[in-house]
Amino acid sequence: MTIITVELGARSYPVIVENGLLAKAGEHLAPLARGRTMAIVTDENVRPHLTTLQASLSAAGVASEAIILPPGEGSKSWAMLEMLTDRLLDLGVERGDHVVALGGGVIGDLVGFACSILKRGCGFVQIPTTLLAQVDSSVGGKTAINSRVGKNLIGAFHQPALVLVDPTTLDTLPLRQVRAGYAEVVKYGLIDDFDFFEWCEINAAALLAGDSDARAYAIAHSIAAKARIVAEDEYETTGKRALLNLGHTFGHALEAEAGFSDRLLHGEGVAAGMALAFGYSADRGICPGQDANRVTAHLGAIGLPDGIAATGLKADGATLVGHMMHDKKMAAGTLPFLLARGIGQTYLDKSVDLAAVSVFLDAQPR
Repeated sequence: MTIITVELGARSYPVIVENGLLAKAGEHLAPLARGRTMAIVTDENVRPHLTTLQASLSAAGVASEAIILPPGEGSKSWAMLEMLTDRLLDLGVERGDHVVALGGGVIGDLVGFACSILKRGCGFVQIPTTLLAQVDSSVGGKTAINSRVGKNLIGAFHQPALVLVDPTTLDTLPLRQVRAGYAEVVKYGLIDDFDFFEWCEINAAALLAGDSDARAYAIAHSIAAKARIVAEDEYETTGKRALLNLGHTFGHALEAEAGFSDRLLHGEGVAAGMALAFGYSADRGICPGQDANRVTAHLGAIGLPDGIAATGLKADGATLVGHMMHDKKMAAGTLPFLLARGIGQTYLDKSVDLAAVSVFLDAQPR
């Protein structure tokens, strides 16, 4: 067992990482249940894990009710938010209760946002079952739904009370989903940890093949990195937490072009976005070309998109920049970009010319 604390004063919470933890989750959840029925929100793809969780809760003397939603990015919508909050109210959820989010990033984002507004805020617990959610979206309190004009534009900061991570849940995950989650793992190396990037180069294949030691190390290291950044800049006001968005500005534009569908998973968009961020940095003379090539080579070698061509999208630069104009980080008409001076040397640049970005994107292979 590894326990990582997200240090936020009175709102600090533990992230517990342990193989087989889901079967013991009831022990950790019982104190939060307060003798009441606990609501669990999940999706159709996570039914086997739901059975394990409910059995664990029952063994700990906790009754539970499950709300099962359709899988996929489409569930992060106003319609689903309304349906979910109505169901939680029908179940009698109180402000002192804790709702369990069991699933990937979509479930975590949706449930977290619902809990941030239900009765002006109730508690929730994250039990992420995908690699992407385990190393990124379940930690840090960013919750949201999508708007018709962009991703995660309607949301709130709302920290969980507890995060339970069982790496063995990845054993039932399709390889494409694990690979997409890996993009958020290697991101931590690219941000400010060159040694971890080198570890990723050596161990990515084993991680994707199911090596339990590689997965446990990558998950714990990634969570610790994110916890440290969140503790320094919870609300993304100093620029430190913004570093976690490496690849996301380009990636979200690609996701928008794909209609926020399974045509391009979030992690795949982030991978292509990181390759583009390093490519643009090299194109502007900020980053050594060999570093940009090394990033692209690593992403391509493990089967992640290493640029626009690998996504199958044909949009031109102006179209992709048009999607970027709806980015939630836009301020006074300026869109900050995460660029890099090299691997492990990401920084926030508020002086990027979007016209230059459009020209750069037009020059990319399709």
